[in-house]
Amino acid sequence: MQPSLLSVEDLKVTFATRRGPVEALRGVSLAVAAGESLGLVGESGSGKSVTAFAAARLLDRAGRITGGSVRFRGQDVTRLSAADLRAAHGQAIGMIFQNPRAALNPIRTIGRQLADVLAAGGLSKRQARERALESLEAVRIRDAARRLDAYPHELSGGMCQRVMIALALACRPALLIADEPTTGLDVTTQKTVMDLVARLTAERGMAMILITHDLGLAAQYCGR
Repeated sequence: MQPSLLSVEDLKVTFATRRGPVEALRGVSLAVAAGESLGLVGESGSGKSVTAFAAARLLDRAGRITGGSVRFRGQDVTRLSAADLRAAHGQAIGMIFQNPRAALNPIRTIGRQLADVLAAGGLSKRQARERALESLEAVRIRDAARRLDAYPHELSGGMCQRVMIALALACRPALLIADEPTTGLDVTTQKTVMDLVARLTAERGMAMILITHDLGLAAQYCGR
């Protein structure tokens, strides 16, 4: 068996609320190896997204990991400071969020948002712009050069989701977490988006965790 790229063991997450602490996760364990596609399936409110956010250290201030471990490439990220986490992870984990319109910055162009992500990975401004164009072309956005200067409100829901995929994959992460990536899309667009995600992750040898409430979707696109 391949060693785990991401390993979550006995994870517990608690949120502070006005009525006191609420334990959102109790003893969650999972593992995904390099190149593997794992489906994380459950009803709304069951803790799927919280599991992903905890694994990627993206919990908001009210949430904290109160037990268990999250190991990425063998290193327990729950014990790292923010600076050490950036150094350890780099751009190793990419994430596609449920609502692309809410996740995208409405007052920055698509090209600027992609360039910001790429520049954080060490590219120059010119290199980031060139790679941003390549990223949009990779997700098959028509007239990609013109779309670089567009704002999110000028794009359709399906196109915004493609931009989110481009952002998540721009720095070629080892692991992609796709959190309900087809929410709000029509059936035809859903299949197009999922086929695109599956193709790109396979071509790049990436691992993927697909979060969904749809067993059929998980069965079609996940190995486990």
